[in-house]
Amino acid sequence: MNNIRNFSIIAHIDHGKSTLSDRLIQICGGLKKREMSEQVLDSMDLEKERGITIKAQSVTIQYTNQKKQVFQLNFIDTPGHIDFSYEVSRSLNACEGVLLVIDASQGIEAQTLTTCNMALKMNLVIIPVINKIDLPTANIQRVKQEIQDILKIKSNNIISCSAKTGKGIKNILENIITNIPPPAGSIKSELQALIIDSWFDNYLGVISLICIKSGVLKTGQKIKIFSTKKIYIVHQIGIFTPKSKEKKYLKCGSIGWITCGIKEISSFSVGDTITSIDYKKNISIPGFKKIIPKIFSGLFPILTEQYPLLKTALAKLSLNDSALFYEPESSHALGFGFKCGFLGLLHMEIVQARLEREYNLNIITTTPSVIYEIETKNQEIIRLNNPKKLTKLKKIKEIREPIAICNILTPLKYIGKIIKLCLKKRGIQKDIIYHTNQVILKYEIPISEIIIDFFDKLKSVSSGYASLNYKFKYFKKTDVQCLNILINSKKIDALSLIIHKDESCKKARKIVNTIASLLPRHQFNISVQAEIENKIIARSTVQQLRKNVLSKCYGGDISRKKKLLQKQKIGKKKMKKIGNITIPKETFFSILSNK
Repeated sequence: MNNIRNFSIIAHIDHGKSTLSDRLIQICGGLKKREMSEQVLDSMDLEKERGITIKAQSVTIQYTNQKKQVFQLNFIDTPGHIDFSYEVSRSLNACEGVLLVIDASQGIEAQTLTTCNMALKMNLVIIPVINKIDLPTANIQRVKQEIQDILKIKSNNIISCSAKTGKGIKNILENIITNIPPPAGSIKSELQALIIDSWFDNYLGVISLICIKSGVLKTGQKIKIFSTKKIYIVHQIGIFTPKSKEKKYLKCGSIGWITCGIKEISSFSVGDTITSIDYKKNISIPGFKKIIPKIFSGLFPILTEQYPLLKTALAKLSLNDSALFYEPESSHALGFGFKCGFLGLLHMEIVQARLEREYNLNIITTTPSVIYEIETKNQEIIRLNNPKKLTKLKKIKEIREPIAICNILTPLKYIGKIIKLCLKKRGIQKDIIYHTNQVILKYEIPISEIIIDFFDKLKSVSSGYASLNYKFKYFKKTDVQCLNILINSKKIDALSLIIHKDESCKKARKIVNTIASLLPRHQFNISVQAEIENKIIARSTVQQLRKNVLSKCYGGDISRKKKLLQKQKIGKKKMKKIGNITIPKETFFSILSNK
């Protein structure tokens, strides 16, 4: 036990966590030189293409220190984007310490501050690491000053390194052994293991990544899931080095994987506790809470026959993504699908991309919305995430929207532009903290204003230097309305959305013009209208296709031409009266992708 160290690598996105993981594996001999590649722990093509970590990855390696003692290092490379912060919190519960990686040229960013505070609340040992010191733009002294000012960590505890060249990596390993304590549990105690992650394999069934907090787990042993009280037999046990390697047992302090031949996807819930069948105590491993999605969007298959496959795919993805919420939904325009909850736009984008790549599904995603709290005149509180349900509610006393507390970290010179942006997004300033070179702005901003384009605009006005971190705080009374889209006087439920009253006319005109430009033309005019509370506030017309009925008239009396045109006019009126417009799903895809 004294020779085991469990730690996570945490940082803001693109500060070099995955590259640092590569060097640790390489120096400790986890993989041979010919087996090494860049971002070796990023198992998904999406991760390598985008240069981001989506799923936390666990590795067990052996390190021999300067005194020739052999240590077992279990570390987890975590995601850096705000949308995947739930992955970070799960990983931290399995560790006693963290490596906090900071880019030598970028310095401390908002997510760095958040993950550091998360680790401090869990009483974990923090080892700050300044990475990318080989870059020409690196400013080590400035970053050290920021760490002292903002994180309140003394400069003599900070390690400088270059994960790319390998400089300073052995110093990091020595600091991990010296400063991070061994696991606190006992091998002799009853079995308690934390489920960090789960995923589905077509051959092995459900595979779970676990951390043994006390006791020993062996193959063939009967185990019990704490929340469901279900009993299973362990078929296989192993660790990642980072290659999957089978073992006969896992002891206290180890992080590894197990399979029990389970095909039921919901059997092993992330955050649950595994115990022995004789475990009598009513105590589970603490630290996990249910994740509440921030945004909701409808997912519909373009091909109707793919609905069962979409249902299975979402069940498998939700197994190792505890923040993914889904429930069945139907639409007159798009057919059967699911209303899904996500932690942010990137999370939504990644889930959609995984469904398309891993399960060959063609998906339409509806406009994202947030959850609203509605109080009726009967004092009933209703949580609503679907715009089309708002119009059905009666006797509404008050509508409240979710408000987020936003921490924006920015250099001093961009502060004016950022304050203007926050005010435009209905933000209320709560605090402003000045440090040597940076400023922390604290604003309360409606989540509906953040989820669409706030992050992109923040990066634009700050030349990419400002960073954002936000979390839900409370519900606040607001004046919102349900905007419905009508095509030829027929309501299209898939295009409905909830918007603030002050922006209703501007947004309605933009949406109507976008839809009109994308709809295919017919033999009659098509009206596209935006409606709020049965009042039309914006309209656009898709002009009809006109057949040249005069092409056969080479001369003669004008009355003949007028007669043909009148006949055509009557025919078009009749066609409009009896003919319904059919909008292809591909057009919906274009409309919703241009939201």
